[in-house]
Amino acid sequence: MLAVDGPSGSGKSTFAAAVVDCLRADGTSTALVSTDDFATWDAPVSWWPRLLEGVLTPLAAGRQGSYRVMDWTSGLPRLGEQVGVDVPEVLVLEGVSAGRASIRSRLSLLCWVEIADVATRLDRAVSRDGESSRPMLTAWQRFEHGWFEVDQTRQSAHTTFGVTSTD
Repeated sequence: MLAVDGPSGSGKSTFAAAVVDCLRADGTSTALVSTDDFATWDAPVSWWPRLLEGVLTPLAAGRQGSYRVMDWTSGLPRLGEQVGVDVPEVLVLEGVSAGRASIRSRLSLLCWVEIADVATRLDRAVSRDGESSRPMLTAWQRFEHGWFEVDQTRQSAHTTFGVTSTD
């Protein structure tokens, strides 16, 4: 199991997709699960039991996992379609809190992906999610900063990728 973690707007999803593409091109069965499929503005990390019970525990037992994707089409989050996760050779967990302390002992690798400049990360996330998301993303950045400090995610990563300046 590989976790790709780091602050919003840093390129975690792009990095994880590239890793998955490389593994699959090499013939390795790979599944990708994103924390964005679970998190909401009001519950940025407390959704973990749904991932654990629906995906991680069944896969660890050699059974297919499943979960309901968070659907934002109405503007408010609600549980959407059911997604199945076949047992892969490599499971890639991607997103904020994917490498949290409670899962680290089960990880083969924890990658930290970060663009150092907070304003650049915010602009990238707003570009992705829309200008109306700016206030929520600003609050999200404050939350994740505290989360990462307490969880010690970056310090626990096996490897880090990122940009240290915007030059």
